[in-house]
Amino acid sequence: MSSIHATNNGDGKLVYVIPVEDEVERGLESFIERTTEEATEDNADYIIFEIDTPGGRVDAAGNIAELLQGLEIPTTSFIVNRALSAGSYIALNTDTIYMKPQATMGASGVINQDGTAASKKAQSAWIAAMKSAANSSGKDPLYAVAMADPSIDLPEFGAGKGEYLTLGAKSAKKVGYSEDTVQDRKELLQELGLAQASVIEKEPTLSEEAARFITNPIIVPILLSLASLGLIVELYSPGFGIPGIVGLLSLVLFFYGHIVAGLAGMEAIILLILGLVLIVAEFFVPGGIVGLLGIGAIIVSLIMSGQDIGQMSMSIGIAFIVAIIATVVLFRTIGLEKGFFRHIILKDRTMTEQGYVSSVNRLELIGLRGVTVTPLRPSGTAILENERIDVVTEGGFIAKDQHVKVVKVEGVRVVVRALNHTEKEQEEF
Repeated sequence: MSSIHATNNGDGKLVYVIPVEDEVERGLESFIERTTEEATEDNADYIIFEIDTPGGRVDAAGNIAELLQGLEIPTTSFIVNRALSAGSYIALNTDTIYMKPQATMGASGVINQDGTAASKKAQSAWIAAMKSAANSSGKDPLYAVAMADPSIDLPEFGAGKGEYLTLGAKSAKKVGYSEDTVQDRKELLQELGLAQASVIEKEPTLSEEAARFITNPIIVPILLSLASLGLIVELYSPGFGIPGIVGLLSLVLFFYGHIVAGLAGMEAIILLILGLVLIVAEFFVPGGIVGLLGIGAIIVSLIMSGQDIGQMSMSIGIAFIVAIIATVVLFRTIGLEKGFFRHIILKDRTMTEQGYVSSVNRLELIGLRGVTVTPLRPSGTAILENERIDVVTEGGFIAKDQHVKVVKVEGVRVVVRALNHTEKEQEEF
């Protein structure tokens, strides 16, 4: 028995039981932070972490480990099924470990989100962290290192060279990683001398469960894509309807989940609101700079709210591609005649049928004769029936005070030609 175990049946003592389940991420970190603070405030005598996790994010596991190391309350990890990868690291940072007969711990190699091996620098840092965690609880660090370093050969535990070590309940007890193997929580409490203690079982709140789901790396790009798609479709739809609601709701859910998980702060929300305001202002302010600033503010707010810059950049990129595709499809199928654009695009036309004319088409001038009052090079001015009119030649030069004749009228363009000798004589006659 560990020296921290109770020496009686635990009557009058308070035990907190906190589940460590599913993927290790910032949402779980937020939950553990809240529940351990509550245990401290309630003067709990003991905390049991019931672990069943496949692992998860290294940064979240590191933050959780730091929380556990700072606790003055005795802690025990009860591995009810699996404590793999980051889960094994969390278990090693508690005072003692107990396991169910079928439970396992280990396989703690650090990998990237795409499943490839992490950089040597990241692997070295993780191996060192595993070793330190084992040392801090008085365990042989060889096995913790073997969980994260496949180059260590331990064939007697089924981990040959090139394989990560995974310990079952028996082998974990044999190497001193597990205090004992127990069937259930009741037997564990007896082992800890806390059979009669008051037990408080903590569970994630609905908002914490939602936050853990929303901040999942798979869900984030889906939410952002729905947000961009919904808002784009809304711009092409009359009124405000389901697409706009879906877009705004997706955006709200993204920030809600990241705020609950402790990832997004008020500065990110302020940037988001500022970005939306600037984008709306772009429809009324020419130039394009305001809109670009708005888009930039929104992108920065999203990146500030994410767990990882790389992961958020990829999610934003996916949403951007979805938005471009939706815009092209909707523009080609619907155009700009409906939706929001109908309010900012001028559709009125000045038509001849309504009495509007851009200029008078003076066909009555054809055939009239007059005299140039300026040289035509090829444009200039002529007097036609006592009216000064701007005219052009057919391409040649006509000097001042020459007799001309209108041969063509094309809108406001009055074309003249110089009279020949015969035509002049006829005019004089």
